[in-house]
Amino acid sequence: MTARIERPLSPHLQTYRWTLTMALSIVHRATGVALYFGTLLLAWWLIAAASGPGAYANVQAFTGSFIGRLIVFGYTWALMHHLLSGLRHLVWDLGYGFKANEREAMTWGALIGGISLTILVWIVAYMTIGGGR
Repeated sequence: MTARIERPLSPHLQTYRWTLTMALSIVHRATGVALYFGTLLLAWWLIAAASGPGAYANVQAFTGSFIGRLIVFGYTWALMHHLLSGLRHLVWDLGYGFKANEREAMTWGALIGGISLTILVWIVAYMTIGGGR
């Protein structure tokens, strides 16, 4: 007769050692939720643009403020990170990238790539349309 080993019924966060891959998978879900709220901001901007100069000026005043730019910057990062992390999950869904070094490389790529793309988008936007308008 074999000895019974007491194990948790299902794995949970106290069982596993935190890794960057685990953290960014959770961040991927959080950025998905953030994109819903950011899309409401985008819809507000589009509706205001269609409603006339007064409504559009109100949205522009908000998005031009410090807090507004911070929110739009966060939305940009959430979009870029979610895109790259989604590609990482797609590669996994195709059955590739499960070796430890591949997982780690894709995870770091999504993290650094999301930040880099966000900064690049903002630099291009400031160079193209200017930051003060």
